[in-house]
Order: sequence, then structure tokens, then C-alpha cells
Amino acid sequence: MTAYIPYRAYWSTPFARWQGAFAHLHAIEFAAHVAKEALADRKIDVAEFDFAAFGSTVPQYRSFYGTPWFTGLMGAEHLAGPTVNQACATGARLVATACGEFATGSSEVALLVSGDRTSNGPHAYYPAPDAPGGTGLSEEIVMDSFNKDPFARCAMVDTADNVARKFGITTEEQHEVAVFRNDQYQDALADDRAFQKRYMAAEFAVPDSRYRKTVKTLTGDEGVYPSAPEKMAALKPVREGGSVTFAGQTHPADGSAGLVMAADKGRARALSPVPDGPTVSVLATGQARGEKAHMPAAPIDAARRALAIAGLEIGQIDAFKSHNPFAVNDIAFARAFDLDWRRMNNFGSSLVWGHPQGPTGLRGLIELIEELEMKGGGTGLFQGCAAGDSAMAVIVKVA
Repeated sequence: MTAYIPYRAYWSTPFARWQGAFAHLHAIEFAAHVAKEALADRKIDVAEFDFAAFGSTVPQYRSFYGTPWFTGLMGAEHLAGPTVNQACATGARLVATACGEFATGSSEVALLVSGDRTSNGPHAYYPAPDAPGGTGLSEEIVMDSFNKDPFARCAMVDTADNVARKFGITTEEQHEVAVFRNDQYQDALADDRAFQKRYMAAEFAVPDSRYRKTVKTLTGDEGVYPSAPEKMAALKPVREGGSVTFAGQTHPADGSAGLVMAADKGRARALSPVPDGPTVSVLATGQARGEKAHMPAAPIDAARRALAIAGLEIGQIDAFKSHNPFAVNDIAFARAFDLDWRRMNNFGSSLVWGHPQGPTGLRGLIELIEELEMKGGGTGLFQGCAAGDSAMAVIVKVA
């Protein structure tokens, strides 16, 4: 079945590099604060929703209560729903979750929001009374998740090096992609951030932790640095014998994003803050799990799955957006489909604006919709990898 996203019934905060402007904010409380204001700005009453899902990947204080806490903070006490965690694919999974609810007739209008704070990641201790001396296990949830896949037994950067070897991708190619992606991001900042203002506040007021006053104002993403090819050329790979440098990968970040979905085209139009705007349809979602320890290549099969479900060929896609934590992602994807990687990620991508995990995919999807609207309509493909050599893809049509 086809589901719908009311045009402009979506939003994203700026993304702030970890330990930056959002480091003091609880991810669930902050996401609720942002979503409540975003819906009010778009004149969408929470009473319209009969389903909600909140996506988050980094545990926060009392996050066990998940979506019911999130919706309660928004004044939507009638909404329950799942709390979703599929690592970096959480945004796409939220969309797929709503499509499933619509397909079964369980709901008609969904609120989908994700928020994550990689800053100040929690330290977890797991008691083990049967261990010698009763000594348990502990982990730094954010850092150890980056560096220790318990199944593949490697760090995420190792998976990028593995894909680079498999596809014959050099450090120089990765740096070329990184520079080009930064140039594309500059297009989103042109004309006083005209593109980003389609879905992001011109001036974003950062609240204190009690939401009583503004402590800072952001005019766009925080922590994005211009590329410097001469400096990049001097960088050594992160791993000895590898090809991936720090310039060829993204940075952790904090942020939140959300969107509205509806099962019915008419209902979606009624909810859109732009009544005469285009119709945005979700045609298909797809997921895949790639070869062990080859995470950046997993989106290839996820995209193939989504294309098959939608009955489309890659040549029928007008715009491409990826969650690309490594430059390797885009090169491998482009080679698999015989594409020019320069066609992908107009106006920016997570390689440049950072990676708060849960909301990353939602922002990518939002930017894809806006790019298609600027083109006068068309079909777009979003894809991205996730922990455990997995990936998801979403195909949308803007008419």
C-alpha cells in the first residue's frame, strides 16, 4: 500500500557536534519540546494522531518509559506506541513502522519523532554474581558501540576499510567525495540558508535543561568545518594498512527530527501546512543485512529490495540521499548501480552535518523530499547503513 507524508509536516533541529550546544539536554525531553513547538507552528493538533513512535539509540535517564513519556510531555496523553531502536536505520524504521500500522488498519495518522544525544553517553554496569568475585561487565555505551561489534568483532571504521578493499576504493577517492559533499552542503547554506529553512528554524533557541530560558541561539548546524584538501592529503589512515582517514568519516552529534504520516491522501493534504503543496507518497521500504564486517555496503541490497517492492529500476530514480557515515558508502553504492556518486546527496548529508544516529535518516528523508519538490517532482531513494552490517532504504514520490 501507499502511505503519505503531508508536505512540510516535518522538521529537524540543527545538528550539534557532540559535547556542543545540546550536550546538556535529555534526548526525550528535548525531542518532545521541539516536536510540540513544531506542530504548533504548523497548526497540527496532537488530537489528530492515533499512533506515535519515538526512535532513540542512546539510553537516557528513565528512557525505559520511551514513547508514552515522550507523548505525555507533548500533551498527547492518548498516544502509546513503540520505542524504536534500529541503530542508524532508526529513522527509516520509523517510516516502515507507520506503513505497517496503516496496512493493518490499526491507525490512520502517525507522529514519528527521533532524538539522540551521543554527548555524555552513559556508562553501564552489568552485575555477574557467578563471575569470580562477583565482578560484572561494564561498557561505555556510545564509544564501545562505535568500536566493538560483538558479532563481527571489529570497529565500524574496520568495516569501512573492508568495503574499501573489496571495491578497490582509495584514500584519495574518499577524500574527493568528502570535499564534494562539503561543497554540496554549501548549497544548503546559500541565500541565507534558504534550503535548510524549508524544514529548520532560521534561528533555533537552545533551552536550558529546565526549559525556562534560552541559553544559546543556533543559526544552522554546529561543528561543521570546511574541507581542506591539502590538510586531508597529509592525514594517515585510522588503521594501519587501511585507507579510511578521519576526513573520510562523519562525526557524532546531537539532535532531533520528526515527521507526520497519514494512510489517506486526503487526510495528508488536510494536515499539510501548505494546502496547495505537492503530494508526498511513500512507495516502499526495504531492509538488508550485508556481508559480515562490511557495513557500508549493506545499503546496496536494501535499495534493491525497496526498488523491487516499488516495481522500479534504478534509472527511474530522480534523486538520491544517503546516510553516509563513511565516504566509502557512497562510492560502493554508486559502483554497484553504475551511478555517478556526484548525483547523490545534493544539499548535504550526514558525512558533513554529523550523525546523531536516530534522527539522521529522518533529516535525510526530509531533505530528499524538499530536493524533489524543487525539481518539480519525481521519485527519490534514501538509503543508509546501520550497526550489525544492516541497512534500510525508503522510496518516496513527490507529485
